[in-house]
Amino acid sequence: MPFGILNVHKPVGPTSHDMVAGVRRGTRERRVGHAGTLDPLAEGVLILAVGEATRLLEYLTTARKRYTAHITLGKTTPTYDAEGTITAEAPVAVTRAELDAALEGFRGAIEQVPPVYSAVKVAGKSAHARVRAGEDVELEPRSVTIYDLHVDSYDPPQLVLSLTVSAGTYIRSLAHDLGQALGCGGMLAGLVRTAVGGFTLADAVEWAALQAAFEDDTWERYLLSAARALPDLPLLHLDAASLEEVSHGRPLVRQQAASAELALAAAPDGSVVAVLEAKGQRWQPKKVLRQQINAALKG
Repeated sequence: MPFGILNVHKPVGPTSHDMVAGVRRGTRERRVGHAGTLDPLAEGVLILAVGEATRLLEYLTTARKRYTAHITLGKTTPTYDAEGTITAEAPVAVTRAELDAALEGFRGAIEQVPPVYSAVKVAGKSAHARVRAGEDVELEPRSVTIYDLHVDSYDPPQLVLSLTVSAGTYIRSLAHDLGQALGCGGMLAGLVRTAVGGFTLADAVEWAALQAAFEDDTWERYLLSAARALPDLPLLHLDAASLEEVSHGRPLVRQQAASAELALAAAPDGSVVAVLEAKGQRWQPKKVLRQQINAALKG
């Protein structure tokens, strides 16, 4: 059974769900998921987990993300991007000094309200579905962090920003909120995700190349290991006896990575078989990858 991570360059056009569906067809593996949505307007790094690696997605979705954002000032849409209908226009007479001053308010930890046209759930139903059904939707602000934010170019009304953000940050909201702060409005005109954690756009496989690899059944050469996907977690190499203990959910004596709260457990062949959680002086199996560990035991 396939197991691993795909770093794919999503093109403009398809949804993240479309990409998941395409990988399911190409791999003939039902269990495929992604680590962070990209809107159809956006392109760039989309991390997809295949097979039992989908059980590791919760650790991937918390990674920092880097973007290049193309913003058009002077135009406002309800979706906060160029896919929406323009509802307001204003002249842009914003100086570079005024822009720099406004951007200061978006650096560091901030409160951000997601767009109502988003997948944020409201009583179990996505906000965008409720809005399209004619409901009035108000979303609560959430805490996000803008670790880095700088201007690549500014040729009014066009603005290009590079930024590194925490998980859960909406770049569409940032474009809208910046426009409001400048008094002229703003919308996201284009977005490129250049990195997710340690995965970069330079290392991503182009979607067309991956589709060709599905056709000739060579796609597994693009699969990356779980250890590569989670470099911040220490990798503990198990001997045969420890592997057997973990397979039964039994704790191990905590002799390695004493300061870590979580760790990956690897079988003697190097394959990741479990996530371990520190419990006092022991490592408690938190998530056992059953197929992986069974294969390692048989090997």
